[in-house]
Amino acid sequence: MTSQQPPRIIRGLDELRAITRAWKRAGETIGVVPTMGALHDGHLSLAHAARQNCDQVIVTIFVNPKQFNNPEDLENYPRTEDDDARKLAPIGVDLIWVPDGEQMYPPDFATNVSVGGITDVMEGAHRPGHFDGVATVVAKLFLQTAADHAFFGEKDFQQLMIVTRMARDLDIDIEVVGCPTVREDTGLAMSSRNLLLSDRAMMKAATLYEVMTDTVAALAEGAEFSALQDAAKARLRAADFTEIEYFEIRARDDFAPLTTPTRPARLFAAAWMAGVRLIDNIDVPVKG
Repeated sequence: MTSQQPPRIIRGLDELRAITRAWKRAGETIGVVPTMGALHDGHLSLAHAARQNCDQVIVTIFVNPKQFNNPEDLENYPRTEDDDARKLAPIGVDLIWVPDGEQMYPPDFATNVSVGGITDVMEGAHRPGHFDGVATVVAKLFLQTAADHAFFGEKDFQQLMIVTRMARDLDIDIEVVGCPTVREDTGLAMSSRNLLLSDRAMMKAATLYEVMTDTVAALAEGAEFSALQDAAKARLRAADFTEIEYFEIRARDDFAPLTTPTRPARLFAAAWMAGVRLIDNIDVPVKG
């Protein structure tokens, strides 16, 4: 049974830990959904998954400055805390953890979590230091919330794999759960950044998913990826994408580049539409 009251918002770490210790003493499992707010149906699907699988559910909201390479991007990131709380109410989320910047990164903060190898390509190559920021803040959120399970969307698949590796390597006792990408009716992957697009740009942006699915279908029929890649980039430019940072097949486990999916792989893309950077990825069936 879910409540229609907005979840309780906690801003102090001592208070959060007092609550989670009580839950642990009662033998209850804790699920956490780390977010930067501006919640959409993709985030809410993660909260639903946590609610279905855990006794207590925490959604975190923290716009992490360490994840942004561009100060203007950080400043423009949507902040909608009250609206986010209202959206979470029908799901029955138990509390929202909203630390401030000084609490997360006090003036003498000197520790950085860095995951090697799988952070060097795609998002890592185009956003230097981004995944150090992700790994550092997520490690802190895992420890702060004492969660047993953490829920992340496959839309940020590289992030999902990095967070999983980080938790494993640091022996953080938590299960990282990947959940399917939630999409607009047009196929565009839901993202808080979509709020920055006009209606017209939103419609054009849907071309990204269309091109990706067409590419995977043609690949399954035996087409060469190099030719498909060139054609895909041409279609995206024709749809007014101004920059295509990458459009490539990578192995699921170590993100090695592939021209033929001889092992489990995904097609990854990042491109700019109307000044907004969009990313997506979809599964690529293994050949043979």
